Amino acid sequence: MVKMSQLDLKIGPKIKGFRRQLGIQANKLAEKLNISPSYLTLIEGGKRKIDADLLLKICQELKIEVSDLAVKSDLNLANNISELLDDKLFDDLDILGPEVKDLANTNPKIGRALIRLGDILKKKDHELVNKIEKLSGKIVDSRKSSFPGEVISDFLQENKNYFPKLEDFANKIFDKVKQNNRTRYIALCKFLNSEYGIIVKDVIPEDGKPFSKVFNKKNKELILSDYLSLETKKLHAASQIVQEGAIDEINRLLETFNFPSEESKKLTKVALLNYCGAAILMPYKLFHTECKKLKYDLELLQNTFATSFEQVTHRVTCLNDPNLPGVPFHFLRVDVAGNISKRFSLSGIEIPRYGGACPRWNVYSAFSRPGVIQAAVSKMTNGEKYVCIARTVEKGIGRYGQKKSMLSIGLGCEAKYAKDFVYTENLDIHDKKSEIPVGVSCRTCDRLDCSQRAFPPLHKKFDVDINNRGVSVYVND
Repeated sequence: MVKMSQLDLKIGPKIKGFRRQLGIQANKLAEKLNISPSYLTLIEGGKRKIDADLLLKICQELKIEVSDLAVKSDLNLANNISELLDDKLFDDLDILGPEVKDLANTNPKIGRALIRLGDILKKKDHELVNKIEKLSGKIVDSRKSSFPGEVISDFLQENKNYFPKLEDFANKIFDKVKQNNRTRYIALCKFLNSEYGIIVKDVIPEDGKPFSKVFNKKNKELILSDYLSLETKKLHAASQIVQEGAIDEINRLLETFNFPSEESKKLTKVALLNYCGAAILMPYKLFHTECKKLKYDLELLQNTFATSFEQVTHRVTCLNDPNLPGVPFHFLRVDVAGNISKRFSLSGIEIPRYGGACPRWNVYSAFSRPGVIQAAVSKMTNGEKYVCIARTVEKGIGRYGQKKSMLSIGLGCEAKYAKDFVYTENLDIHDKKSEIPVGVSCRTCDRLDCSQRAFPPLHKKFDVDINNRGVSVYVND
């Protein structure tokens, strides 16, 4: 039996991912490659080696480079495993960073299985603590918060946040509703009425009964809160069009993923409805053209398409058509407590799964200057550099005097794309003094010179020396 290399094991699933991204059926690709569908299935499952000639032919059909198949191991996997093992349950096992990386590189499927078990454990722990608090009337604060929407991030990551058939549907709708190459709220409402018989009503919520939207299927009424911004109303109206016209395709996409719960599946369905709704407001080719022309100036793009800042930052992460690609970005959204409520990475940067990110990331410092875009060059512990920008946004609905929540949105790319990103114009990418040394999270970061370290590093045994202390109590050398 032939022993397969690490590269051979990883190439197959990547080929499958690129094929799905293009919407090519397995039997069609097999026909073009002059191989049997069953043989292609074995290749995509990592069960067969690929000779050089066949590999080049596959790359030609999928319009990719060989280097696209030989990229780094799964984004965030080693970091996510490290975070999971940062639990008191595993303290006595003394598992160090190199051992975690070895597992992620040699057995990524087992690594992902551990993450899935960890997610279930965190969720059950969260539910149990909530019940105890409710019964006892006391707050139990000895747990980490868990976010059920993490599965959405996994789903988007697996599909590279690009869904060609939803993009095609959005383009068709845009062509029908566009006015001067723009999507207007009134046009969306008229289309819902003429195409699906749905009436859109803007209503001021009653006191004590806030809501964003209510769809009455029986009466065919979409009721939107008049406290919402016009940009949000547009997205809700566009998403309703998707729900009426593209729900079968969304259900098909959901069937391609193994969801751990019905709740996570429904949350992902909402994410796909919003994805396609945003594509109606910002159609791919037109949006891509404007991004290139404006060098991803987010506020100019926001004004051009009459959308919100958060909608625009979401959309720039979706430009992953192999035939018309955009800059590969990472995206995250955090609150003032450091909780990460949304995350996605194509840039290569690792984003924490269970806890907060490195406090040196500018997505946190953005809270000190609300509404202002802050740009920085971040240097990771492995030497890779990223251009990262961050800005706060207000969320929530209500009348004057009612407090809104504030979130911070971070967006970034590898430094090699600096010339295509407007926010680098006032940054000297090559000036080492301007670089901000950052990590992923304290437990997975090996920087020992950081005064903001909140936990001891996982890769090094921790011991307290009362006579010696480094820049942090967790570092004594």
